[in-house]
Amino acid sequence: MPSRDLSKLRILVTGASGGIGRELVKQLAKSGARVCFTARRADRIHALASNLESAGIPTHQIAYAVGDIIDSDVRRRLTSTCQDQFGGLDVLINNAGVGAVGPFADADPERLRRLFEVNVFAPIELVRCTLPLLRKGKTPAIVNVGSVLAHFAVPNKSEYCATKFALRGFTDSLRAEMKREGIDVISVHPNTTSSEFFDRLVEKKGKVAENPIQMPADVAARNILAAVSRGRAETVLSITGKLSVFTARLAPSIMRSIVRRFG
Repeated sequence: MPSRDLSKLRILVTGASGGIGRELVKQLAKSGARVCFTARRADRIHALASNLESAGIPTHQIAYAVGDIIDSDVRRRLTSTCQDQFGGLDVLINNAGVGAVGPFADADPERLRRLFEVNVFAPIELVRCTLPLLRKGKTPAIVNVGSVLAHFAVPNKSEYCATKFALRGFTDSLRAEMKREGIDVISVHPNTTSSEFFDRLVEKKGKVAENPIQMPADVAARNILAAVSRGRAETVLSITGKLSVFTARLAPSIMRSIVRRFG
């Protein structure tokens, strides 16, 4: 698909309370795009809306809803909001996600269920819910924000890695299905970003090795939007992320050794 001008489009962003999601909303709104955004934390969503209005963003250019996207009523409400306030939808950015850290054997079973509900089932069902609007959209696209851990797994994040592998598999399959309908299906894979992700873990048991080289959330958001504009099927955002994925693909035994030692 040809390059898309995001400033002229109607875009839905999930997980907008902080980090990459908040930066996506801010950058899109400032570009002129009409943006609908959502997250569970009402205080954060209202603060973001106030921030945008203070920055001179017209109120008709933004819409938002508070709620958990694992709730089907929230997904339907988001879809209706896009239709009612913007007349439709052109781009869906599934950004919401949660993590968990600790050995699988010690984990509460609910940890696995929560991660799959938020990271896999909710974005997939939001795609299903918004497809009727996207089919009528201008240069439509579905964007799933994954992780470099969709390409290789590390210890103490087994459930999180599983969710990102699952979402990547769904995205690859859906891309082939949607091609004949003219809908781009795009996956973007951040490495570690300097956001609040590790402060919002479903569960944390034991230590986790955090990458000392972290990409600022605003830079990650800018790179994601560039990938969406170009319509690239899959993008790994950072140099270290690209190197890790490259190693995992071409020298998996070396990557496994690295992960066992440092992961």
